Amino acid sequence: MHNLALLFRALADETRLQMLALILKYGELCVCDFEHVLGITQSKASRHLRYLHNAGFLEDRREAVWIHYRHSEKMDADHKIILDAAHQVIGEKRMQELEKKLSIWLKQKRCGNVNAKNSFKERSKTSVHT
Repeated sequence: MHNLALLFRALADETRLQMLALILKYGELCVCDFEHVLGITQSKASRHLRYLHNAGFLEDRREAVWIHYRHSEKMDADHKIILDAAHQVIGEKRMQELEKKLSIWLKQKRCGNVNAKNSFKERSKTSVHT
């Protein structure tokens, strides 16, 4: 029961729900991607992503000074059921707004993974949810 409460606490924030939805759609994103798409500071983005990581939803990968997050391959059934529901909570209109902002940002991105601009379409093709 404690683990289930931890999962729901991790999802009890609109910013974290949006982050999860974007990661589910695009596979892997850098902290700086969330800064620009959600209009939040680096420290706030990192804090929210770390919360999701600690709850077991995300895995991270360091590339020089940048940290990239993706959905965890080790999620149990509870995580997967909750993620499916959380993805629906965002709503189609808000998801389209986020996707548009992300697309614009990735075209002008100068930090992190130099292949981010080129892999944007590839990530959207291999996403967990479409």
